[in-house]
Order: sequence, then structure tokens, then C-alpha cells
Amino acid sequence: MSSILDRLKPLTPGQEKLLNALKSKDCDIVGVFGPTGTGKSLLSCAYGISAILSGEYERFVIARPVVDITSGKEYTSVELGDLFYSMAGEYLRDILTGWISDEELNKLKENGKVLIIDPHFLRGRTFDNTVILLDDVQSAVPEVVCEVIMRIGRNSKLVIAGDPILQKDPSLEKDSATLSRELLLGEERAIVIDLGLKDIVRPGAKKGVRLALEMRMRKRPLSESERKIMESIKVHAPDADVITAVEFKEEKEKFEIRAENVPEALVVVKEEYLGRVVGRGGERIQAVERDVGLKIRCIELTLDLRTLISAIHPVPWISKHIIDADFAGSELQVTVKQRAFGAFIGYRGSNIRFVDSIMKKLMKIGVRATESEEPPPRRRRRKR
Repeated sequence: MSSILDRLKPLTPGQEKLLNALKSKDCDIVGVFGPTGTGKSLLSCAYGISAILSGEYERFVIARPVVDITSGKEYTSVELGDLFYSMAGEYLRDILTGWISDEELNKLKENGKVLIIDPHFLRGRTFDNTVILLDDVQSAVPEVVCEVIMRIGRNSKLVIAGDPILQKDPSLEKDSATLSRELLLGEERAIVIDLGLKDIVRPGAKKGVRLALEMRMRKRPLSESERKIMESIKVHAPDADVITAVEFKEEKEKFEIRAENVPEALVVVKEEYLGRVVGRGGERIQAVERDVGLKIRCIELTLDLRTLISAIHPVPWISKHIIDADFAGSELQVTVKQRAFGAFIGYRGSNIRFVDSIMKKLMKIGVRATESEEPPPRRRRRKR
């Protein structure tokens, strides 16, 4: 590989897995999925440029949908003309600034080593000895994914990158990034890399992701009981910045959650506003509870989503056994210690289904659990 990848060091374990997958001779397709700022595009583009500079491949082809983020409309090269390729070229230059000069990049494009193509017009094409990047796949139509895969020729590698959580259309149950990930899981000579919150390295991206989650919660439609909670908080805690309230009394009954510690509603507030909504000694939130006739719990929104899961989980001590809660594909994956995994799932899955239903109401994000392997306990040596 050329000096670009030599200089580009992975900053997280997830990025290291991605780089290893890109370099691997054992896979022809790499799917990488995760939120913005995790390095999906940078590492993929750096690999593609490095591969052609080193002579391992002849071309680096980039296919990327062009979407108006305000309307959600996708544009083709027929509609935009030269502007389509100009916008895609600026995207590539922005990504690789500091890693390759504009002069070198322009020379590669002029020589046909780097190509930017419209993913809508691929039929009849074959890409031999080529690294192909289908980026921002969540904004593409699902048929494009299979069409791109069919264009893979001899000695070629396809990279599919996207964000199935925050940059997809929230009205879609399964966007193209989610579908791509499902297609590639278990596929021969394909590998899926999930990047999460802990892999975000771009300055400002973590704040942007937190605000995107907050925006999603603020925009969610409220039920009558949830509106009553919000109105009562305005009366009893007017100086509190409340993001949303989610009520789940019906879910408790549906999944037969009997634990007395489990509230019937959750109030999510901005950081540093928890004390204002609760009040000294809890008098403010208690007044709200009397108004609406519901047991309420309050939390601050942070990117440590273990706090959120612990706040709604029926088992009061579960927080001590949740190792991680991070995005994996289109869901939130909660990693739980082996000894507490059964308690987290609950009888016939009642606990995980309860948590999953609330998270879908709150963020339109499902939840799945995975078990963490724990080393066997050390045997104590007997004193002689």
C-alpha cells in the first residue's frame, strides 16, 4: 500500500477492523455501517486511492446518491448535469484533504484512475480490477445495491457504506443501508463491520449525533397523556428544558411487567436540567405525578445510552451488568454480562421486548441484546 494508508492510523478498534477488512484478500465485499464521523468514507476512499497508486487495482470508482436533505429528493446526473459530478468531486476532495493534493487527485481523475458515476445508470457496465465504493447507501433505492453487486468483475472489491440510524428516512422501516447489511451478513466472501458511537472521531460529530437524537425525540408525536405530562412540567418546572415524555403504561400491562420500581412514563431532559425538573427533594416531579396520575422517572440525554436502557429496564440492578449500549446496524445493541443475561432478557423475553417497544416509541430504534463472555473465576489457593 502507498503512504496514505501508512499515515492513516485507525483511532478505534472498529476502525482497525474496517482497515483489516479492506486489505483482506478473503473478502470481495465489505459493508461498513455506522453514524457520521466514524471514518467510513475516509478509510474507504483512502484505501481506494492507495490501491490504485500501489498498482493493486487499476481504478477506483465512486457511486454516491445526491440527495436534497430538506426534501429527501434524490437527483440523477440527467437532472443535474455537470453539477452532479462537481458535487461528488467536492465530496471526495473534502474527505481526502490533507492526505492527497488536489493536483494529484485531479491527475488521477483525468487519467481515468478515479471515476465518479451515477448509481442510477450502471446496467451494461463491468468493473474489472477495480475498487468500487457505494457510499451513503441509505439514500439510494434498494435496487441499486444489487445492481452494483452485479457489476463486480474480475479482481475487484466492493465497499458499501451507510448510516442506517440517523441519516436514513425515519419513516422507512428498512432503508437501503439496513437491507444491504442484512444481505451481506453470512454471504460468502463478504464481511460486515458495524461502527458505533465509540468509533466517532470527527470533531463536532458527537455533538451532532446527540442533537440528531434529540431532534428525533422532540419531533415525535405525543399521546394525550404525554402532552399532559409536558404541560404539567411547564407549570411546576418552567425553567426546565424538557426534550420529550414517553408513557408506557399499556406496555407494562402487555408484557406483564409487575415490578414496583418500573415507572409508567419517562421524561427526557437536556444535560444539566435534571435538577430543575425534579426539584429539591423531588417536590416538582411529585407534583407532576399527582397531576397526571402516573409514576414518572427522569433522565438526562447523553450519548451513554446505558443510562437510558437502565432507566426503563424492569430489573433495578441491571445497570451494574450492562457493559455497553451502542448502535449496530439499524438497532441499539446492548452488551450484558453473562451472569445477568437471563435477567436482562426476562421470562419468555418479556423484559427485552418491553425495552424494545419503548425505544421504538422514543427514538424509532429497536433494541437487541448480546451476551458478554466472562473469564472463569480464579480459584483461590489453599494455604498449607
